[in-house]
Amino acid sequence: QLQLVESGGGLVQPGGSLRLSCAASGFTLDSYSISWFRQAPGKEREGISSISSSGDRTHYRDSVKGRFIISRDNAKNTVYLQMNGLKPEDTAVYSCAASTYYTEYYFDYEFDYWGRGTQVTVSS
Repeated sequence: QLQLVESGGGLVQPGGSLRLSCAASGFTLDSYSISWFRQAPGKEREGISSISSSGDRTHYRDSVKGRFIISRDNAKNTVYLQMNGLKPEDTAVYSCAASTYYTEYYFDYEFDYWGRGTQVTVSS
């Protein structure tokens, strides 16, 4: 079964850090660009970061730029999202998605595989 599985979410205090992982099962990630999305309660899903298949290009939404870092380890078939300086407004379900080409537009139709997401809650 071809799927993406996210992990690493949890409850963290404001200012804290978490590292999310996006692992592929049933296929290899090295030919896919990966994007991270998040959906907060009552809000639409938004794309927040992308990384190309080789890792040479990255993109960040302004709201996370300077705080989040996307990276990948193709040998481990995994993409990461290091989240630092977390704020309550970062609370959301975070999911990853795979595209056959690099994109910074985050349109749903660009992605072939989606994970189910992991909950991140930032609260004191």
